[in-house]
Parts: sequence; structure tokens; C-alpha cells
Amino acid sequence: MAFTFFFRDLPVLEYAVDQSIRLAMGRMKMKVWDAGSALGQEPYTLAILFAERLGATFNNLYIDATDYDSENNFGGIVKQATYRYDELQRMPPDVFTTYFESLGDDLYQVCSKVRSRVFFQYHDLLTLKPIGFDYALVVCKNVLLHFQYYERIEVIKMYHQALSPGGFLAMENTQKMPAEIAHLFEQVVPDAQLYRKK
Repeated sequence: MAFTFFFRDLPVLEYAVDQSIRLAMGRMKMKVWDAGSALGQEPYTLAILFAERLGATFNNLYIDATDYDSENNFGGIVKQATYRYDELQRMPPDVFTTYFESLGDDLYQVCSKVRSRVFFQYHDLLTLKPIGFDYALVVCKNVLLHFQYYERIEVIKMYHQALSPGGFLAMENTQKMPAEIAHLFEQVVPDAQLYRKK
């Protein structure tokens, strides 16, 4: 599902970013997996939130943005990171002026500093094979609702495998942790679907 927008569900993303920074403090590399990246709005929102907080260590950040892109369109759009002005109006004005560069013709591109930290690859979550391991944070929002209940359980178990010890999983607020695997995580805050790997 490609519909999304910049800074969507911001409170949950801010919780997730702040918690995962604490976990990864002092590491040479901080890995984040955004599963279901669509056209790039969410991984670039994450990258901007990290840029605002990490300062000089921002270059230690690696965001793997994945999606099941059967038409092979998302990857080029995510890598180019170019969006129309009307798609960028839900973010604070100072963030817009700091992280976006005008290309003319009502088009804006995410700045190179932020683009350099986001890496897109095609991935089908239902293979149940993680794209990597030792992630401080996995974000999977507005994806699991498209799966059957038993599929959600298996996908979340895959995320548990991909996370580093104490790593965080952020899901959309409509998706509760299935009871069958609740023992694998603990909820971090009561008002968001943000979980820490046990």
C-alpha cells in the first residue's frame, strides 16, 4: 500500500527514535529497518528525526527501507527522494527548509545528507526471512493489517529474530501484539504500539 505522508504518526516515531538512540549509544553502527517503506516518506521521516537528535554521529545510521514492490517502481522513487510541494505540508516549516532542496517546477528533494542514510531494497515479508540482524529498531506500520492473523504472528517473530537484544519494534496503533507471542516483547509506553525485545 503506497499511501502515506511525511511525519505520519509522529508521536510513535519520536518515541521509537528516542528509545533506539539510547539503546545504540556508543555503537559504531546504528541499524534501522523500515518494513513497508512505500514511496519513501516514512524512512525519510525517520532519517530526519535521527538527524535532529544524533548530531555528529548521524553518519553511523543505516536505514534499510524495504517494500514488496511488484511493479518495481518504489525503489527508484525512494532513491531519488523527490516529492511535490503539496506532499510536504504536514511537517514543521523549519524542518522543511533544513532538509529539502528546491528543484524547481514545484519539486523538492530530500537533502543529500539524509538521502545518504536510506538504502532501499525489494523484500517480501511473507518469505519470513529477515534482511539482516542486529537492528536497534524495526518499524512496521500500516502493513500488518493486510495480512492474515497467523501471518502477522510469523512476521513479528521474524522481526524479533532481526532485532538486537533490547531492540525496539514500532507498529501502527490499530495492531496489538498477538497474545501467542506477547512473551517475546514488552510494551514500552501505554499509548503507543512500541515494544522492546525481551
